Amino acid sequence: MNKVFTLLVSAILICNSLSAQELRARVSVIANRVGANVDKKVFNTLQTALNNFINNKKWTTESFRNEERIDCSFLLNLEPTDDANIYRASLTVQSARPAYNSSYVSPIINFKDDDIIFKYLEFQQLEFNENRVSGTDALASNLTAVIAYYVYTILALDFDSFSPRGGDPYYQKAQNIVNNAPDGRNVAGWKPFDGVRNRYWLMENLLNSRYTLVHDAYYSYYRRGMDKLYEDERAARGEILNVLSLLNTFNTENPNTMILQFFFQGKSQELIRIFSKASAQDKARAVEFLQKLDVSNATKYKEGLK
Repeated sequence: MNKVFTLLVSAILICNSLSAQELRARVSVIANRVGANVDKKVFNTLQTALNNFINNKKWTTESFRNEERIDCSFLLNLEPTDDANIYRASLTVQSARPAYNSSYVSPIINFKDDDIIFKYLEFQQLEFNENRVSGTDALASNLTAVIAYYVYTILALDFDSFSPRGGDPYYQKAQNIVNNAPDGRNVAGWKPFDGVRNRYWLMENLLNSRYTLVHDAYYSYYRRGMDKLYEDERAARGEILNVLSLLNTFNTENPNTMILQFFFQGKSQELIRIFSKASAQDKARAVEFLQKLDVSNATKYKEGLK
């Protein structure tokens, strides 16, 4: 009997390890700017609810082992409004993936969204239904719609980094949220006229057939570059240099796209470390490309890769 019980427990554990949720997310809610008239316990409750919403929901039909879960973080920084239980916020989303045969994790997403507004009452159920994204109350639904949008974006880019166009199903899910997003007073970020660097334009770029080269760049950068650094650093560095050349061509043909800026956010220190050991010729080429592609960090590349 004990042997049968042990085998049963082992089978359950193996089954659970294979069906674990996809994300290992850390959610932080910062409410320093919200006035003292609001009970701060509300935001602790919200933080717990968001952690549970992201980490306990099954977002795909894929089987993930516990060690395969995607590391990511969501930092929601709140500001008060004149209306009770309604908050404006910025959301910083980060995700990373481990480089093969290494303890190093490479950033994939490091993005700040400044156009969040939502309604929340303590202990309010956080719900998301991809068939009814807008829900019955636009402001109440907007928070989970935004979170789900970035969850699918994290999944899509992570899958892209392991297999060519592996993220396509999740870009489509994110696009479904854009198409059916909550539409109400002060809700922004879902429409082309809401700005030039928003949720609409990010997904437009990622699904635009003219920009498919960017998906090749994601795959080559991680699978042929970062994952090969341990076994053949020189060859891996060459692959990453090829990615920069590819993106330079893309930028020449499609200047000032959101997706190019999105690709480089959070990668400057990583790229400096990678090319610091390169030959003088490759280092010079890398600097030339990077100063064009990641303009906000141009000085950093020039100084770091002398």
